[in-house]
Amino acid sequence: MQFEEGRRELRLAPPLSVRARRFAVLSGRAMRSNPALLFGVVVIIVISFVAIFAHVIVTEEYQRVHPSDGFLAPSADHWFGTDRSGRDIFNRTIVGSRISLYVGFTVTAITVVIGLSVGLIAGYTRTLDNIIMRFVDAMLAFPLILLALAIIAVFGASLTNVIFALAITGTAGKVRLVRGQVLSLREVQFVEAARAIGVPVWRILFRHIAPNTLAIVMVQATFTLAGTILTEASLSYLGAGIPEHIPSWGNIVAGGQGFVQVAFWVSFFPGMFLTLTVLSVVLIGDAMRDYLDPKLKGTLY
Repeated sequence: MQFEEGRRELRLAPPLSVRARRFAVLSGRAMRSNPALLFGVVVIIVISFVAIFAHVIVTEEYQRVHPSDGFLAPSADHWFGTDRSGRDIFNRTIVGSRISLYVGFTVTAITVVIGLSVGLIAGYTRTLDNIIMRFVDAMLAFPLILLALAIIAVFGASLTNVIFALAITGTAGKVRLVRGQVLSLREVQFVEAARAIGVPVWRILFRHIAPNTLAIVMVQATFTLAGTILTEASLSYLGAGIPEHIPSWGNIVAGGQGFVQVAFWVSFFPGMFLTLTVLSVVLIGDAMRDYLDPKLKGTLY
């Protein structure tokens, strides 16, 4: 009886408060020993805060046009200057941060969920593997930016269609990544033991195999987030992404491309926000990879 009670106690997970405290301590220790990670986390927190409270920070209608105030240099009245139409670049950059981050996080979440689910099925089910992976190979054969442009050309340029196009182009890589992990995991002893005692396939996939793929998926998700923000900015810069009346970092930069010599600030400030955001996400992804890689684990501490 005492032995059974002891086994039951060992199976109990630590309370949520203990796990949260442990995570906070380890995160703080990692950031103290890794200045690049600290820089990335701080920048992401600040830009996320700016995006969430954009409606409070923006003090005037960001679409208001003042032709007489076109190309005003940065000043106390217009911190980032104005564009050709006299619109305040600071306000448009702040509002654009919300759009760019929304697209980035939404596409990343969609690709992770779909890529993980389809990758689990493809890697575990030999019959479906060939069918699914031929579609994945066909998608990966196209340059992602061209495939996204083709999808937007068919369905039109809008926020929803940009998310749809980037989610389609970004899912294929996730499927291949997860499928590769599942191929090696489906033959390990704990999976074979689960099959031997009759555990349902869905439970094997999502209870036993999926948790062992999350580390590499989380790391890849950070790079997907950075790549999605860049791709959205590229599409908007080319005029095939977010419509111009909805400010995003890409189309704000595009608005100043012909006036760099006379009004560099139109493209500089949104470009700086874009660069800092992508750099910070990549730094966080590198730190996560170093921590989660068994060969490198412990180097952060």
